[in-house]
Amino acid sequence: MNTKIKPQQVSGAREQDHAIRDLYMESLHLVERLHRRLLDVIKDEFDRQGRSDVNAVQALLLFNIGNSELTAGELRSRGYYLGSNVSYNVKKLVDLGLINHQRSRVDRRSVRISLTDAGADIADTVAKLYERHIGSIDKVGGIGTDEFAQMNKLLQRLDRFWNDSIMYRL
Repeated sequence: MNTKIKPQQVSGAREQDHAIRDLYMESLHLVERLHRRLLDVIKDEFDRQGRSDVNAVQALLLFNIGNSELTAGELRSRGYYLGSNVSYNVKKLVDLGLINHQRSRVDRRSVRISLTDAGADIADTVAKLYERHIGSIDKVGGIGTDEFAQMNKLLQRLDRFWNDSIMYRL
């Protein structure tokens, strides 16, 4: 049995690796850019309303807390840690009166957080923005349920790959 790799196979594999590399790098760039663009969209919504009391990361954090009562650690582990210091933002939101915080009776080191009515208003602003987008994204953006289903499936697979890369040191 001859197991030698022919030169054409090596060349073809290199070309495919190069193609995957270019597409992978473009995807990384788009994921990062899309997150920044989402923050820009949220900032623009608050600017239109003349609100400057919170930044886009803080507004998104409030939206992600929603009706839940969480710890800062739970925010991070649920994926709501948005590249900025979540502890700083939580403290700032408490100081602004947008988040309630209370020490856990069981574990005094743990602080439970929830939204105040003012925090819920900001979260509602983000929710309404998303609802507006949902109402027009298919007609204006040309992205429908099939495209979102495929995109979400691919992003979940990429997330699983990255998790495996960390867990199994790939």
